[in-house]
Order: sequence, then structure tokens, then C-alpha cells
Amino acid sequence: MSGYEVIDPASGETLQRYPNATDAQMAAALASSSRAYGAWSSVPVAQRCALLNCVADLHLQRREVLARIINREMGKNLDAAADEVDFSAEIYRYYARNAPEFLADEPVDLLGGAGRALIRRCPVGPLLGIVAANYPYYLVATFAAPNLAAGNTIVLKHAPQCPESAAAIHEIFRDAGFSEGAFVNVYATNDQVAAAIADPRIAGVSLTGSQQAGAAVAEIAGRHLKKVSLGLNGSDPFVVLSTHDLDAVVRAAVFSRTENSGQVCNAAKRFIVAADIYEEFLDRFTREMLQTAAELAPLSSQAAARRLAALVDLAVADGATSVSQGQRRGAWFPPTVLTDVEPGSASCSQEFFGPVAIVSKVSSEDEAVALANHTPFGLGAYVFTTDPEQGDRIASRIEAGMVYINLICTDEIELPFGGVKRSGWRRELGRQGIEEFLNRKLIRVGPASAQVTTTSAS
Repeated sequence: MSGYEVIDPASGETLQRYPNATDAQMAAALASSSRAYGAWSSVPVAQRCALLNCVADLHLQRREVLARIINREMGKNLDAAADEVDFSAEIYRYYARNAPEFLADEPVDLLGGAGRALIRRCPVGPLLGIVAANYPYYLVATFAAPNLAAGNTIVLKHAPQCPESAAAIHEIFRDAGFSEGAFVNVYATNDQVAAAIADPRIAGVSLTGSQQAGAAVAEIAGRHLKKVSLGLNGSDPFVVLSTHDLDAVVRAAVFSRTENSGQVCNAAKRFIVAADIYEEFLDRFTREMLQTAAELAPLSSQAAARRLAALVDLAVADGATSVSQGQRRGAWFPPTVLTDVEPGSASCSQEFFGPVAIVSKVSSEDEAVALANHTPFGLGAYVFTTDPEQGDRIASRIEAGMVYINLICTDEIELPFGGVKRSGWRRELGRQGIEEFLNRKLIRVGPASAQVTTTSAS
């Protein structure tokens, strides 16, 4: 793909091309966001939140149109696309409802001396958001909703295959009544993004994408002393040590691996199973995985399918056994189960972003934890056990930003989402999501009748 194009993953047909932004257009976008910041940051929180409610309303009013857009752009089936629109609307409503509380002044109890002190949460300025294609509306909502509520302004650089959804989101913000420059979409090139990160008007940058993209963005941001927030790859373990209902666990495992055709950063990708139930789990899991072939949508692009095929080939070359349902056809990728994958193999350090599962056998809790942590990533993890103490113990030992015990796919608006290690270090959603780009300003006030005094930290 060159530039911004809508290419139907199902057919490979190029439906629409959008020109890259010119340098003049990029400069105008940055200037517009910078000009808007002064006024927008001064708007009372309640008024900012009212506009976010309008954004939520417009998502729902345009639900079918928005769903069809991402069906064309990245192949998501219409029901799943509509669900994504609904969830995005809920995110805008959540911050519209809760931002006044999240941003309220926080009193500080003074240990000595008269007067008072407080922490005031203030915006920091225009932000650059770089988002991926697997959830075109949701990923924008998790970044834009809390930061616009906080008083920051947004410059959006969407994935090159999502120009139509990016334009639709920009139109929603305009129609909701946001002032010009509060939310700006721009079809920026990589060079223009690098220049924008370096631009003194941009206060911070958020990226959702690959670890390679994250490293490049963090390097530029570091050179220019900019705050950077990264949400990167995941290779989440799904640990099964004991269960009273193996059928239910298998269903959960298959759903977690095939949701959004396997293109979910925090989906379970490596299934680590106790030896006494391994064979039965593998048999049922493989059978049910292969049965999903007719239900799966294509991957987001043919390039994504080629990358995934190369990883499967690499695993097989390293000694893995592969069982799949059919062959890749363009962006359509067959559900695939890999076994006999050596923990030290090159493929183990990669994310299989599609309907490919690695299943491994372990003989003890310690071995399960060691294998779960044998990855450069640390986004989420899933643990299934009939022993509550064991579940809590493993949750403490697994190196991940999120651990779910005896359940899956429970991403909820009020729960913080994020990882550690090479999965990035940000938190989005919940109260933590609005804290990423804030100035937590200390305000210390002396007693009105007191003489001017000085203090020293030495």
C-alpha cells in the first residue's frame, strides 16, 4: 500500500485513494490544533463533556454507515463493526459522565504548617495520536475521549488503510460542535509524523501499533523531551491448570483466539495446559478452532495475511507441527493450531496477529509461569484453575499489565488497559486513561494573615 487507500480485504479491490497531506496541510493542522488549545482548555469541564455526549449520540445515529466503512477498510463483519461503534459511543459517554470527578482538585493533607495545598489536574497541550487499523473507532475513542475531556486538543494520524473512517470521525467532531482545531484528522506521512513529534507545539504523542513503530516514535520523542504513551504488541498466555468444565474453557479459548479474526492485541495467543488435561484440551480445541473457518472475516489486509503466513512458516521450519483448515486466500487466513513450538525459537518472540494458536504442555505451576513469562511482551494473561489461591498466586507472578482469572474478553470501560515490557507502558480507559497527559499541578496556599515565608528542602 502506498499512501492512504481503501482496499477491500475480501476482494483486494482498491475502492478509494486519498492523497497524503502536503507539508502545507500538515503545518496547517498543527497550527490549528495549537490555536484551538488556548480556548478549548479554558472551556469549563461540564461544557466539554456535553460535547462528548454529542459525539456519542452521533456515533449511534450513524452506526450503520460507520460499520459499513470499516467493513470496507479492514474487513470486519458488519455485526462486529456495529458493536465497535456502540462500544466507542460508550467510551465517550463514560468520560463525559466521569471527567468532572476525575479532574476535580485533590486536597493534600499537610503534615505541618498553616494554609492548604491541592493537586489541580490541568491539560498539557496539543497531542498527536497515531492509531492502528484493527479497531478504527475504538482506538480513537480511547485516546480522544479522555484527552478532550481534560482540555487537550488532538491531531489524529490514522492507519493508512483507514482514511474513510478517520474522515468520518473528524466529521462527527465537527458536527458535534467542537471548535475548529480541537480535533484534526490529517493524512500524514511518516516523515511528517516525525517532524510533528519534534514540533514544540506538540506536547505529547500516543501510539497504538507495533513494537518497531513504538521504538521509532519513542526515539524521536525522547530526543525532544516529549511524553510518549505506547500500546504495542501482545502474546498473551492462556494458562489452564484445572477446570470443572473443560468444554467451557475450550469455548473461551477459541473465542479469545478468533475474535476479530485473531487481530486483538490482548487476545490469548499461547495456550499453556497442564499435562493431565493437555491431550483432551488439544483435541477439542483443535476441532473447534478449525470449525470457525467459515465464520472468520478476512484479515485487515493481504499484507497482514502474508506476514502471518511467514511467521507460521518460520515456526514450522523451527520444528513446530501445524494443523490448519485450508489454505490462505488473499487476506483470508485459515484457523491454525501449532504444537511442538520450542520456547527459545525465533517465532516465540513474535506476535501471531491472526487466528493462529500455539498450544504447549506443562507439568507444574512453576513451569506454566515460566513459559507464560517467556516472551518479550507483557500485555494480558488468562488463568484457569479451580484453586482460588493458585489463581491469585499465578496472577502475582505473571509479568503482564492485566491478568484475568477464570474469564476472558472482559475489557470494560472502567478498567485500566495496558501492559509492561515490550507491550508498552500506557494505561487507557478508566480513571487511569485520563491521567496519561495531564499536568498534576501543585498549588500551595498560605494563611491569609501570615507574613511571607520561605521554605527549604535542604
